[in-house]
Amino acid sequence: MGEPRVEQLTAEQRQALEAELAELEGPRRKAAVLAIKTAREFGDLSENFEYHAAKNEQGLLEARIRTLRERLNHAVTVEHDTDENVGVGSLVEIEDGDGDAMEVEISAVGGVSPDSPLGSALMGATVGDVVSVQAPSGSWKARVLAIRRP
Repeated sequence: MGEPRVEQLTAEQRQALEAELAELEGPRRKAAVLAIKTAREFGDLSENFEYHAAKNEQGLLEARIRTLRERLNHAVTVEHDTDENVGVGSLVEIEDGDGDAMEVEISAVGGVSPDSPLGSALMGATVGDVVSVQAPSGSWKARVLAIRRP
């Protein structure tokens, strides 16, 4: 297995991931343990649907916690404080070749990843630039109409 990918996060994005991790490790983990304890009291574990469902939920919860910890451990916090060019945290309004406009946020947390075909094409672009997006479904062009910070 190779080196973990370094993820670029704004301070706000890092805080959002840290808040989610705190919620999962605190109240959600306690609730999962309580659900397992309650389900155990129903009797025979081999035929106890509630127990197996609770254990499954706990497994999913622990997997998400591991994923978040890994992301945070290998993330770097970046500060992109300009609207002059596109960077992590920018809200970018673009237009495709058909004239359809959309707004995307360059973000590893709930937006267009800076490592994605669209994100990597937009990184560093300025208003008026036309970038070529090399997507798996074929390449296309996007014109940067506006750049702003959230």
